[in-house]
Amino acid sequence: MAAPLPGRCGFFVQKKKRFCKMIVGKGKLFCGEHATMEEGSGRRIACPLDPKHTVSEDKLDKHLKKCNSREKPRPVYFVEDINSGPADGEQTLQQVSLAACSRAQLETLVDKLKAAVAGLCCDVEDRVLSHPVLQEELNNPKNGDSAHKHLKQQSSILGHLEALRLLGRGRCFVEFGAGRGKLSHWIHEALKTRDRLQTCDDLQLLLVERCSTRFKVDGKHQEVGVEFERLQVDIQHLDLSRVPLLRPKKLPLVGVGKHLCGAATDLALRCLLETPRPRKETGPPPKRLKTSEPDGNSGPADSAALPDPGPGADSGPGPILGLAVALCCHHRCEWRHYVGQQFFLQRGLGAREFSAFCRMSSWATCGLRPTNQDRPPQDPTNQRGDDEEHEPAEETDAVTGFLSAAEREQLGRLCKRLIDSGRLDFLKKKGFDGRLSAYVKSQVTLENVLLTAVPSSPS
Repeated sequence: MAAPLPGRCGFFVQKKKRFCKMIVGKGKLFCGEHATMEEGSGRRIACPLDPKHTVSEDKLDKHLKKCNSREKPRPVYFVEDINSGPADGEQTLQQVSLAACSRAQLETLVDKLKAAVAGLCCDVEDRVLSHPVLQEELNNPKNGDSAHKHLKQQSSILGHLEALRLLGRGRCFVEFGAGRGKLSHWIHEALKTRDRLQTCDDLQLLLVERCSTRFKVDGKHQEVGVEFERLQVDIQHLDLSRVPLLRPKKLPLVGVGKHLCGAATDLALRCLLETPRPRKETGPPPKRLKTSEPDGNSGPADSAALPDPGPGADSGPGPILGLAVALCCHHRCEWRHYVGQQFFLQRGLGAREFSAFCRMSSWATCGLRPTNQDRPPQDPTNQRGDDEEHEPAEETDAVTGFLSAAEREQLGRLCKRLIDSGRLDFLKKKGFDGRLSAYVKSQVTLENVLLTAVPSSPS
């Protein structure tokens, strides 16, 4: 590009090999971010709250009062680290670097992996489903390849929900890592189309996303009768029993997610299956419940402080009907958050082996994806469901000559299945039957495994 676009910034971004595309003010040559290039402009400094953007030094005080990175009041459902898992010594262990491992250490890790998966059912059933509500959109020629891939995944997830009898009214769908909220949008459209109703009075859709998101579909669901709510909070700190939307109707919950990266899957499982239940199982004795009933029925009790002793069984969400979560990025899992710690320990494995297997799990996909050197690195704690393509954990030059590409790919898949087997074991202990399915073809996305679960018995 020889010159900037009309009305756009004249600063050449060397890293991107193009001019900045920000719109400039009338009579200006540069945008606000690059205004320091303008002669006579004031000095700009990095924002103390977020160094990713800059601000005029003489306007710093005014900016700090409205900066999006400023600390905001925490909502009532924010409980720090409630879904993090136990924080004891070994959990803080740094991740193992495969590049720093010798050949003997790698051989030991491979032997431990093969011994751990021996006897496990590691096969993933091919089960590509679809839902008719997306058929028209799938046939829309205006959708490009990327949009078409997302629609195929959303269609199959809805198909699995339908097959498990989870797709229905009279419940609340909690979409973790919601991003733009497209999965919740199609769940709502499927129910509205099937029941031929203009509104769904007994349907709730709760979208959980920690980042502010552009182009959200929430605005399409402002009709009367639809409870469509978004929470901007990290899953790690979300206490579902304190979400105001869930308390009055106490509808049964169905957890969903599309590409819930790494540890976010474990955080979501803990959020669904551990957060609400202790309040019901370890509630105060009957006499104490009677004295707290008036508070439970009044409005202010919903926003009580954390030490509130009276939620019990009369507050918080309803029971868990099931879940359907598309898995990905096992190399971003963390031992502290991992729900299958006991599963690993029973096999003589610990935090170090878990960290190594997480790194090795990227072998299943990193050798198959086309490389893109210009793509910026992704957030290692990403929870969003919009981005399905992810960078490998690290280069595998350390094992070149020791394992072939096909062997590394197979070992990577074994690592993924071992980690997922720990999640299935966790679900079983919680009273759920879990299942792993290849819900779309690998040509659609290499991360094509869906974790589903429903209660083991009707109770």
